[in-house]
Amino acid sequence: MAHAETAPKHISSVSVDPREMESFARMAADWWNPAGKFKPLHVMNAFRINFIKQTICEHFHRDPDAELPLKGLRLLDIGCGGGLLCEPMTRLGAKVTGVDALEKNLKTAKTHAEQMGLEIDYRHGTIEQLVESGETPFDAVLNMEVIEHVANPPDFIKDCAAMVRSGGLMSCSTINRTMKAFAFAIIGAEYVLRWLPRGTHQYDKLVKPSELQNWLRLAGLTADPSIGMSLNPLTERWRFSDDLAINYVTVARKP
Repeated sequence: MAHAETAPKHISSVSVDPREMESFARMAADWWNPAGKFKPLHVMNAFRINFIKQTICEHFHRDPDAELPLKGLRLLDIGCGGGLLCEPMTRLGAKVTGVDALEKNLKTAKTHAEQMGLEIDYRHGTIEQLVESGETPFDAVLNMEVIEHVANPPDFIKDCAAMVRSGGLMSCSTINRTMKAFAFAIIGAEYVLRWLPRGTHQYDKLVKPSELQNWLRLAGLTADPSIGMSLNPLTERWRFSDDLAINYVTVARKP
């Protein structure tokens, strides 16, 4: 794809998929419209923000009800998009770095953060570039709704794990590769309800929990059991469940 938004050419192993980049480039300016193309992420945001806060606070023995429970922690959001997670994590006190391969996304994120008066370290590039630059590993890494869009998931997870410091953790959320996920997350969400543009997800790139668990282990992380996430389409509310057939989240820790 011959766009300015492609990842820098000096990277030796590029995780981004050109087809995915074209799709998200068309949607970049719509990130902060709660009724726009990223409505599903806005609906999910309150749920996942609370989960991330609770998980990090439990891991680092913080009070989740404190005014700035994540103060002093360095956090990396991979594939940060327009900053929907970076901003609330910053408001919780974390020092946040957001990385995205699309320059348009970063322009949107930077502009919105400035409007909100928030200081966030946004970087145009990929996880490979961050690793090769010798970046100091982070206390927590967010890998949310990204892995199903990358070109080489095992290598991507390995690079993400390299950015987790010893004693740190990474949260990964994605969509399972099942017929139920195909029916609800692709046909239902993209073609029937039109919550997402058609082609946002490709069935063969969805990731089974067992695959993710194995990639995390090979990357040197110890993964907790995956947890199902279920959406009530009528109330537009998310909840945890035992059902991993569609959405799920996995937390992994580095010894």
